[in-house]
Amino acid sequence: MNPPELLPTRIREAQAPGVTYRIEGELVPMLHCSLDGSMPVYFEHHVVLWKDPQLGIRLRAVRGAARRMIAGRQVFLTEARGRGEIAFSRDAPGHVFPLELPRQAAILVREHQFLAATGSLRYSASRLRGITNNLFGDNGFWVDKFEARDADGVVWLHGYGNVLEKQLEDGEEIDVEPGGWVYMDPTVRMRPAVYGLRTGVFAGVGQLIFNRFRGPGRVGIQTMYLHMPTQD
Repeated sequence: MNPPELLPTRIREAQAPGVTYRIEGELVPMLHCSLDGSMPVYFEHHVVLWKDPQLGIRLRAVRGAARRMIAGRQVFLTEARGRGEIAFSRDAPGHVFPLELPRQAAILVREHQFLAATGSLRYSASRLRGITNNLFGDNGFWVDKFEARDADGVVWLHGYGNVLEKQLEDGEEIDVEPGGWVYMDPTVRMRPAVYGLRTGVFAGVGQLIFNRFRGPGRVGIQTMYLHMPTQD
């Protein structure tokens, strides 16, 4: 098996639809975007580090608002429009990186890892249930989905620690610590894998619990694995 490979930690200059961007910084990296006015960029409101005053800011509604509100998830994203520059970062050490999505492609992203995306990508979210219930409880956790339905796009993510990518062949599997994965292709299947005693007096004591990913497709793995609190 080929081991996961480290993604680039710095990008001096790159292009996304309507956006020129760079990623810089080592401990708490920053995504710096220059918008040409043809494409908005949307993001969570608390990740903006600075922006040009002339960039317009507005709320962007999220599908399934009522269900998200009940679950304690955000109902709106924020969107920047116009010509100008804007920068994003998360208040945590880690690794900022782009995922390019050609038309008709999609990616599934673990909750709280999304940083920003071009307006060409469609956003939705759903809850995964029954994954590593010993750690997360019966409620499961949320996964964000980004789809390039009509045009190419880029989504920028934040990983804790550094982020490596494993390209799984058809039928190939890898076990990942439950807080260690960041993203996966929709073609990848995930299920719990439990090692240790499952029955008897000592059931659950000393268990090792992983998420097992089965290809084909990509899986992103962060070195500073993190277990987010779940919502009811």
